[in-house]
Amino acid sequence: MKQNSALFSPLLGAYYFFYFALVGVYVIFMPKVLLDLGYEPLEVGIIYAAAPFMRFLLPFAFRHFFSLTPNVYQLSLLFTFVGTLFFLATINDFWIYLVANLLFGAAMGISLPYVETIALASLSKRHYGKVRLWGSLGFMGIALWLGKVLSTPYEALYYLSAMAFLTLFFGAMLTKYDTISHSNPEEDASFSLSKYWAFWISIFLMQVGFGGFYNFFTIYETAHGISLEMVSWMWSFGVICEIFMYYFQGPLLQRNLLHILQFATLVTAVRWMMLYLFPDSVVLTFASQSLHAIGFALYHTAAITYVFSLYTQKKLAQQFFLGIAFGLGGSVGAVLSGQIYGEYLFLVESIITFMAFVVLLIHQKRKKSIQA
Repeated sequence: MKQNSALFSPLLGAYYFFYFALVGVYVIFMPKVLLDLGYEPLEVGIIYAAAPFMRFLLPFAFRHFFSLTPNVYQLSLLFTFVGTLFFLATINDFWIYLVANLLFGAAMGISLPYVETIALASLSKRHYGKVRLWGSLGFMGIALWLGKVLSTPYEALYYLSAMAFLTLFFGAMLTKYDTISHSNPEEDASFSLSKYWAFWISIFLMQVGFGGFYNFFTIYETAHGISLEMVSWMWSFGVICEIFMYYFQGPLLQRNLLHILQFATLVTAVRWMMLYLFPDSVVLTFASQSLHAIGFALYHTAAITYVFSLYTQKKLAQQFFLGIAFGLGGSVGAVLSGQIYGEYLFLVESIITFMAFVVLLIHQKRKKSIQA
């Protein structure tokens, strides 16, 4: 039953805006803050493996021992904010700061799957994208703002805490719109990854393929003679295309979701191949960035909607999607891209993404036999 409350969409949009603004501060600015405070690059890498690692582990704990109830969700919002306060107190001690990041990563890994489940249950496919785009606006907005005003390392920490508090404030009000029955640990224990193993492998490989883009796109393009200013416009153009897709994707999502995932995965493989073949072409690199609308925005919405339809354990399924894709896939992608960085980086990423497409074809065939 779709949600009719006039306040639901604004509250959900505010949650997305500040949650992804929080992600923006953490991902874009905090690594440089750590380097400015004397951390070694290896230490920064370890710190930034902590949160994805926790996102990957959490669903297995919830599968056997916990249920994602409104109280657990609200605690996750609180601990996200508390985690940012721990950052302020512990950032000068590597090991204690690492523990704080583990707490932060665990809390962040709980709240988003809960909210995505409510959104999918409460909004039409057409309306979901128009609300979800506020997350992209939050991410881009904080990046542009802090890029202009940030002057000291601790300012980033203050913004991080402020975004976490606002996420807590707006997110806590969403629990009253949770109309999904809460499964118990016994029911969640029956959740099976092996039943649709090919799908889970595909989303993992898809995110591994993004590792080179997220971590080395700027370095790769500037190494091929593109100015840093132009690369920043390329990043912004990709986000603008993403927002455009979120707003207009509704009619597309009425089609076969699995076919959309296959199309988006194949397009992303082509995108990485374009970067490999034409790294010094401004026009073709902008063209490749336009495909972010398909490979990220359309793919993300189709994937979480597809997962929502596959399993009765709705919240746990969203946790596994976040954990396997952005947790495990993101971690492996970051490490792998660092190992293979060079001329053939995006050729390898294209091959990995094409493998994700092939595995989706296997999933389609297996799903038909399972349903039969």
